[in-house]
Amino acid sequence: MGRIGRPDRAAMNDYAIRKMVIVGGGTAGWMTAAAFSRVFSALPGLHIELVESDAIGTVGVGEASIPDICLFNNLLGIDENEFVRQTGATYKLGIEFVDWTRLGHRYVHPFGHYGIDMMGIEFQHFWLKGKGLGDNSLLDAYSMAAVAGKAGRFMRPHSDQPNSPLSKFSYAFQFDAGRYAKYLRARAEAQGVKRTEGKITKVEQDNESGFVTAVVLENGTHITGDLFIDCSGFRSLLIGETLGVGFEDWTPWLPCDRAVAIPCTHPEGELSEPLTRSTARPAGWQWRIPLQHRIGNGHVYSSMHMSSDEATSLLLAHLDGEPLADPNYIRFTAGHRHKAWEKNVVALGLAGGFLEPLESTAIHLVQAGIARLMTLFPTREFRREEIDRFNRESIEDYSEIRDFLVLHYKATERNDSAFWDYCRTLEPPPGLADKLAMFRSSGRVFRENNELFTETSWLSVMVGQGMEADGYHPAADLLPDNETMNRLAHIRSVVQGTADAMPTQSEFLIQQGSVMVKG
Repeated sequence: MGRIGRPDRAAMNDYAIRKMVIVGGGTAGWMTAAAFSRVFSALPGLHIELVESDAIGTVGVGEASIPDICLFNNLLGIDENEFVRQTGATYKLGIEFVDWTRLGHRYVHPFGHYGIDMMGIEFQHFWLKGKGLGDNSLLDAYSMAAVAGKAGRFMRPHSDQPNSPLSKFSYAFQFDAGRYAKYLRARAEAQGVKRTEGKITKVEQDNESGFVTAVVLENGTHITGDLFIDCSGFRSLLIGETLGVGFEDWTPWLPCDRAVAIPCTHPEGELSEPLTRSTARPAGWQWRIPLQHRIGNGHVYSSMHMSSDEATSLLLAHLDGEPLADPNYIRFTAGHRHKAWEKNVVALGLAGGFLEPLESTAIHLVQAGIARLMTLFPTREFRREEIDRFNRESIEDYSEIRDFLVLHYKATERNDSAFWDYCRTLEPPPGLADKLAMFRSSGRVFRENNELFTETSWLSVMVGQGMEADGYHPAADLLPDNETMNRLAHIRSVVQGTADAMPTQSEFLIQQGSVMVKG
């Protein structure tokens, strides 16, 4: 027997998870398989099996990501240049928003920082002071990521040069979701993951506990497990259909519920800017994700305000090249399962919830779920404390991202359609309402509970969407007016000069040997 207050090792081994079954492949399934087989490979007796059917398609239509993807790839030991080659990836320095504030207006939500903090306060207060003194320069001009992105230029940040603009930005990727899943599958299988092909026709449960005990394939094969990961997409086979966990519907705040996706060819010439583009349309918005070998396009819209035929026609009319496939239609509801973890089932990806890809958060939510499950990895006792914490933190993730997405719709001047009238006048969630009031009052931005989006992100969208601050931090007046104006001009000049010296994205890909592998 072990010491009092300490777990008995033999007892812990008796309760250890021996079999982890991942239901569904795609990006979420293979991210999960690759991560757990890499990090937990040394756990005694742990086996990981992924079940998927080639007959069941995945939603993946091309992915834009946020900088956290770099951390995930590093965790897996992935060489960045190899990843870019294998997935047809391009680099991403932020998202450009077109026509969101008003028709003809555009701004960039960059990855990184604006200017430099001075006098112990954030840079935006000096920018706000400068506006009052007659400096009409855009906030974008102080962002290395925004300026370089619009110029079509890229290089990796230099964290070893803290005083340089090259240390003030980060980056992500735009890549082919199908290629990424295939790439991760090869790594996962090499790390010992067993892949089983087949369509699940039945889920078996323990009569007393209701725990899932096995999934049964069309050919009669039983696949048993201790812990089941539901990566079955919108179907939510285990957490929803089998365990009956309900869904929190956020349609009143996020009314878009349809999407149509169509890839197209690249126009001739230089690769596109290293930016994802989101263009507001009369009943939603259009994404543009430039990869090395094609451009991913999609139109997210509200079916209450536009038909599928209208949405498709509008998308086809705004492609940069020739369509490469038939339209792919997707139905969804914004929101999340009431619980991401119920009994011995954990839902990751679309099985657990969906938030439209306006800020490229889908892969991050999978990644965050994987990290959270690693931290709270259970034994077969499945203790309530770990499950409750997992569910609480998962809901917080969704709620904080939801508020950030709603900001884009709420803070707008557009009144040219019923859709935009609805969005402009909707009552925001309480957390968002507090952030809006604080910024309007004094230009201050606060990040709550280590939420995903930083103060810079909130600032970029609030300013980009036309919100005005009535004041700024009093410490900004510690700098004389002429010194404030001189410093602002100097920062703009250094940022622009640094961007001008960068290679183009195409040049950088060639330099790094990262041009896509064909086939």
